[in-house]
Amino acid sequence: MTIRLMLADDHRMLREGLHRSMTDAGFDVVAQACDGVEAVRLAAQTSPDVILMDVTMPTCDGIEACRQIKASGDDARIVMLTMHADQDVLTNAIRAGAIGYLTKDSATWEIADAVRMAAEGDTVLSPQLARSMLAEVRRHDEPVALADDHQVSKREEEVLQLIADGCSTVEVADRLFISQKTVKNHLASIYQKLDARDRTQAVLRAVRLGIVSLD
Repeated sequence: MTIRLMLADDHRMLREGLHRSMTDAGFDVVAQACDGVEAVRLAAQTSPDVILMDVTMPTCDGIEACRQIKASGDDARIVMLTMHADQDVLTNAIRAGAIGYLTKDSATWEIADAVRMAAEGDTVLSPQLARSMLAEVRRHDEPVALADDHQVSKREEEVLQLIADGCSTVEVADRLFISQKTVKNHLASIYQKLDARDRTQAVLRAVRLGIVSLD
């Protein structure tokens, strides 16, 4: 089934460029918004599966628009687009309910992959933002260790490293020669062992534990 996509950005040329590239990638672009207020209205009218939302927009910024869309009960997955890997922006986006966080200099294929992952309910985080979040975690958290009964397996380590490298569920399955269902089973086990709610949190905790690297 074709993924229904909405774009929200106050820069018309960027919006039009995204429209072309995302249409070429096979998505159905159902709406375009030029500010947060319009984004909230169009999300309610068009029911997109995924929204690519600029953080900085006039009238109502992307984070507030994200918060309002999620508060309305809309189940659209929202991927925030930012100019810089800013820790405060990332934290606020998480709190607002965004599922993905990309910098605007991400390649077209990276954005397309992020849309597909978001549509499946997977969290996506650009490497720059992951490093920013990790640096913040390291500044505030004490070193941690896993209990013996929560040690991740070798295969789970491989899955975690590929996720940390930005691979989607499909790509992890292809690289490890396993099914997508098996990948999801591994992720469920990883979330439980690391007490994580999503991929981003799992990767950050795995890095702190020395299980994977973001290098």
